[in-house]
Amino acid sequence: MTDTPTEDTSKAPVGRRTVLIATGASAAALAVAAAAPVAPSPTPTPGLAAAAPAAAAVCTLTREMTEGPYYLDGQLVRSDVTEGKAGAPLKLALTVVDDSTCAAIGNALVEIWHCDALGEYSGFVGNNGHSEPDDGTFLRGGVLTGASGVANITTVYPGWYRGRCVHIHVKVHTGVTLTSDGSFTGGRELHTGQLFFNETITTAMAKVSPYSTNKVTRTTLAQDSVYDGGGASSGLLTLTALGSTASAGYTGTLTLGVETS
Repeated sequence: MTDTPTEDTSKAPVGRRTVLIATGASAAALAVAAAAPVAPSPTPTPGLAAAAPAAAAVCTLTREMTEGPYYLDGQLVRSDVTEGKAGAPLKLALTVVDDSTCAAIGNALVEIWHCDALGEYSGFVGNNGHSEPDDGTFLRGGVLTGASGVANITTVYPGWYRGRCVHIHVKVHTGVTLTSDGSFTGGRELHTGQLFFNETITTAMAKVSPYSTNKVTRTTLAQDSVYDGGGASSGLLTLTALGSTASAGYTGTLTLGVETS
């Protein structure tokens, strides 16, 4: 694959003021108990490594991450973006809050996009050396947050491609209008970032099918040119095993704090 420098080798400058709030805390608790210690993570499933939540300071400012070259406008509003793609299940629960008040933001569109197990993005299949059907929509889409600010999205654990660690791209929009074709238009983009994965878990995932068939040399989290080592404050998900094997998949949680004014 010939990598595009904007995706693989550059970090976007600090743009809009955005934060990622400590994972697993409620917005109300954050507002009244900013100095409280981070709650312990759930006990991992025996036999599987689990990611300890990175203890991000409450309402700590963080960088936005580069959008990269693989974004496509007008994607579908839907809670399941898998479209039958093979891979371990990944159930995301992303909470959007106001960075100033820590209040939950309802009716915000949380949009994600990422590559499949072989490192291919829909709309750009072949860039990682594989030939497969390409409808321009697999592993892309978004969902509106509920009153509690939570967006639940079902996908698969991402694969990887040359020059980047395993990651998911994310945008947060407010004020969008849903369209008759199942997409959205308009609104205001509040955040562009990326979600990252515990390296121990990714190493285990790389040993199971279909990830084991991806022969591109994998860039680790520590080697990545975009991830800045900030833990949850830089998009590192808290992962909880859904079963006793890597192929059973994970839940991934994180709270995204965004500036609304």
